[in-house]
Amino acid sequence: MAQAGNTGQMAFALSFERRIYGVSELNAAVQQLFEDRFRAIWVEGEISNCRPATSGHFYFSLKDAQSQLKCALFKGAARFVKFRPQDGMRVLARGNLEVYEARGEYQLIVELLEPQGVGALQIAFEQLKKKLNAEGLFAVERKRPLPNFPARLGIVTSTGGVVIRDILQILERRFPGLHVRIFPALVQGEGAIQQICAGLEYFSESAWADVVVLARGGGSLEDLWTFNEEAVARAIAASKIPVVSAIGHETDFTIADFVADLRAPTPSAAAELLICTRDSLLEQIAAQTSKMLQALRYRLAMCARALHERGIDRAATVMHRAITRRAQRVDELEFAMRRTLRATVEAHAKRWTAANRRLQANDLRLRLAHGRHSGQTLHERMIRGMREQLWESRRRFESLDLHLRQLSPLKVLSRGYAIVENPQGQVLRSSSETGPGEDLSVRLSRGKLNVTVVRTRDTEN
Repeated sequence: MAQAGNTGQMAFALSFERRIYGVSELNAAVQQLFEDRFRAIWVEGEISNCRPATSGHFYFSLKDAQSQLKCALFKGAARFVKFRPQDGMRVLARGNLEVYEARGEYQLIVELLEPQGVGALQIAFEQLKKKLNAEGLFAVERKRPLPNFPARLGIVTSTGGVVIRDILQILERRFPGLHVRIFPALVQGEGAIQQICAGLEYFSESAWADVVVLARGGGSLEDLWTFNEEAVARAIAASKIPVVSAIGHETDFTIADFVADLRAPTPSAAAELLICTRDSLLEQIAAQTSKMLQALRYRLAMCARALHERGIDRAATVMHRAITRRAQRVDELEFAMRRTLRATVEAHAKRWTAANRRLQANDLRLRLAHGRHSGQTLHERMIRGMREQLWESRRRFESLDLHLRQLSPLKVLSRGYAIVENPQGQVLRSSSETGPGEDLSVRLSRGKLNVTVVRTRDTEN
């Protein structure tokens, strides 16, 4: 029974065993989970709180009606995104979920970003624009000049809108009786691309019109998208006669505008640009007639003058020519004299400059200044040499003084020894050199002692 009880306690203890994670360990485990299950996922949402960094990275959130997800679009991936992320854009993002350990948050590392709705059309517009531009379809060199006075005008547009009515009214007001042919075509929706291309091909092959106008009223990017299609752009480029694009309002730009030979701000403006008024044409004809008459009068006057010079005034002309030639010779001699005089003056000036330079070189003041400078230099060198010799002598003196001090008897006295002298000043080295009753002088390290010998004793060593 006791054994069974111990087993039950052990099982109870094991059932409550705790698994404790460190914060970094837990974040690493979550990161591993993300790498296993959430790689290359697609997330759709609206951009909010977009914060571009100076490093080129973008930080934003994708949100829907219930929640949001933090995202990071780093510079390397941002280079391949054809638009700049902004708040309010609805996009489709592809990337990997990762844990940002510094804050313990997870975020989507975006590798690809695609706009939804209008954004996608805008990207398609930019891509096609870049492609056609690289092929040279937008080059100014391929633009064809428009006729100054087109007699026949072709129009490709819808016959059910106000655009064609406005164009026809302006043409009738500016130049009544102008030949106009309309090719009916849808300008948006299914089949619009094929009909517009067919209209352009018709006028190109028939060669009936002097110029073709491709017209449509204003609208959104989706409404005008037919004129951003590659097939329409290539049909305009392939046209054998000039094409004028008159699409939308002044602020609307389409691919057709870049390929066409001329872009008109509006359809009405296209009619005004192509066709001048009858009155202005008559004024131009009158002005040209007046210029032609003036040219004829001037030509007749020049012919009459030439005949007159060959006749009566020939002698005067010959004399005048002789006089002018001699005057020219005088001018040439004067120029030669001026050149000679200028050369002489310059030569004298050079000699004077050379003499002045030699005089300055021999100037006593300069020599004195040079001598003064040399003397000053020698004086400084002498002072410097004396200082060096003094310093060297002082150094040698200090070295000898130190050596002398090391050998001085006084150095020995400082260790407890003494010097004994007799009254004659002789140093005693043995007790045999003195006797009892003799006065002696004992010199210590500091001071002297006068002593009298009581007795002497010879000792060896």
